[in-house]
Amino acid sequence: MSRTRGSGPPWRPSGAQRFEEGSTTMSVDAPGNARGLRLPRSARRAQLLEAAQAAFVESGYHAAAMDDIAERAGVSKPVLYQHFPGKLDLYLALLDHHRTEIETAVRAALSSTTDNKQRVLDCVGVYFEFVTREGAPFRLLFESDLTNDPAVSERVEGVALTCGEALAEVIAADTQMSDADAHMLGMALTGMAQVSARYWLSQGSTIPREEAARIVGQLAWRGIGGFPKSDGSAVAESSVGEHPGHEEQRLSS
Repeated sequence: MSRTRGSGPPWRPSGAQRFEEGSTTMSVDAPGNARGLRLPRSARRAQLLEAAQAAFVESGYHAAAMDDIAERAGVSKPVLYQHFPGKLDLYLALLDHHRTEIETAVRAALSSTTDNKQRVLDCVGVYFEFVTREGAPFRLLFESDLTNDPAVSERVEGVALTCGEALAEVIAADTQMSDADAHMLGMALTGMAQVSARYWLSQGSTIPREEAARIVGQLAWRGIGGFPKSDGSAVAESSVGEHPGHEEQRLSS
């Protein structure tokens, strides 16, 4: 998972990184600032996760070392091992954290409106926002160098499955498609959104993020919007040359 040419701007550690601990979101100072300080356990854990993310994103799982993570966090290795028994435990904790973030964002996009066109656009937008997050957490979920490990692959594949299933529920409820067909379409949409967002970032983000997400979302909507509604009425496909602001017939508009 080492950085290659064309993979976007280099990762730079931020002054603060946010991690969830239970229902509380905490902001933790940069890792090296807390050496010798006695922190609450939850704050120390967040600090260690921040340092681990920096190491894993920069070097990949295999090349990152616990010594380096402890040094980045400004703690001794025994302190690091008090919180995480091994490097894999650190990696899985980060995957769980960021997996929850993107799954929650997709579900929020689907529940925020009943306009299905806007739902599609917003879901695509979630992936474009995620790849631009400071610290590049998307590299852990979408470009992991440890997918041969069952625990890692379950989490990486689980992101796409959960997001695809959430979309499939909406698609199946609003169309005449079978559950199996709706799931296929949901997975296709999440795959398109993820790959497109990563490609956009790798090209230097020359198109504004909102515009890039809109282009991809419009393509996805024109495909999904062509399926019949669940009440049997037809849905007219928009003209390819139609201006994006033009009102279209849609599913459950």
